[in-house]
Amino acid sequence: MTHTTPARDLRMHAAMPTSRPLPTAASRTPVFRTNVARWQAVSLRDGRADGRFVYGVATTGIYCRPTCPSRRPLPRNVRYFDTSAAAEASGFRACRRCRPDSAAPEQRRGARIARVCRLIDAAESMPSLGDLAQAVHVSPYHLSREFKAVTGITPREYYQRRRRQRLGAALDSAPRITEALHAAGYGSSGRFYTESTAVLGMSPREFRAGGAGLEIRHAVASCSLGHVLAAATDRGLCAILLGDDPDALRRDLAQRFARASLHAAPATFGRELKRVVQLIERPGLGFDLPLDILGTAFQQRVWAALREIPAGETTSYAQIAASLRAPRAARAVAQACAANPLAVAVPCHRVLRGDGALSGYRWGVERKRELLRRERKR
Repeated sequence: MTHTTPARDLRMHAAMPTSRPLPTAASRTPVFRTNVARWQAVSLRDGRADGRFVYGVATTGIYCRPTCPSRRPLPRNVRYFDTSAAAEASGFRACRRCRPDSAAPEQRRGARIARVCRLIDAAESMPSLGDLAQAVHVSPYHLSREFKAVTGITPREYYQRRRRQRLGAALDSAPRITEALHAAGYGSSGRFYTESTAVLGMSPREFRAGGAGLEIRHAVASCSLGHVLAAATDRGLCAILLGDDPDALRRDLAQRFARASLHAAPATFGRELKRVVQLIERPGLGFDLPLDILGTAFQQRVWAALREIPAGETTSYAQIAASLRAPRAARAVAQACAANPLAVAVPCHRVLRGDGALSGYRWGVERKRELLRRERKR
């Protein structure tokens, strides 16, 4: 029998931080080519086999998914088929419990979450969880759990991230800041200015200026975590960005400093770039290069506090807030960490959630985990 390749897993476009690619689900899944492997999958109700094949039971004339909860048949009565159509062509009818002639559960779940994301993207304000759940015919509780399992964030967090993405685009295109406010979906100017400075790393007016008048030199190097871009003004390093694609890092820098003059760094910049790479490879080392960090007064306080955390140790957003004598500002601290433009040099990777979970990281949770592992090892 010919093997049919399953549909690719849904990959959400939530504004999550990029990270080094991991093996895909398809690359980790057995191919189930032989009857022995297929019977083992049926015996274990192996979810990885869903969509790979179906099996028919000669004594009942019914065909099922490998994960069907019905009573297991005797091996001698089982027939295997690559597709539902092949099973039906042989005279078998679909099981009413596992519905092998419809989309697999993972595909249905992915389709639901994709539709919810589209509904949120199209909404001017955040839809209620009840309305979203009703649109995809599940309970609000089920949708909340399912959405986070697929995307890693809640529907409201997804809406907030998408709104922040629209904010940057609106500030670039709208003739007035007030128009950008409404275009990005903000209902009040107070929330707009609070969130915009936390996300952009500067005020909306400064963002629109786009670093006008600045001369920024930059260079990209490869490292064990992918690629690193280092950028500096005459006063010091203004950005250290991590990612997998050098061109994407350059675009990130250009977007942050849209009106600055960006130049490829001269050969003399090699010393600074080498120090940055060394810091990534051995994050416990000291780092004494001058920094030129553009941010709000509160962000500057948070970033200064981050640099006081010893290598190999961690703290929480709430503890940082308490140290700044702003115990209710844990969320603002988290936003300042997300806006940090200097990876590793300003060690926001050393901040965890209150329950000890890694939570988000602008350059990918896997990079955060690896940086902490290296520091603790040293």
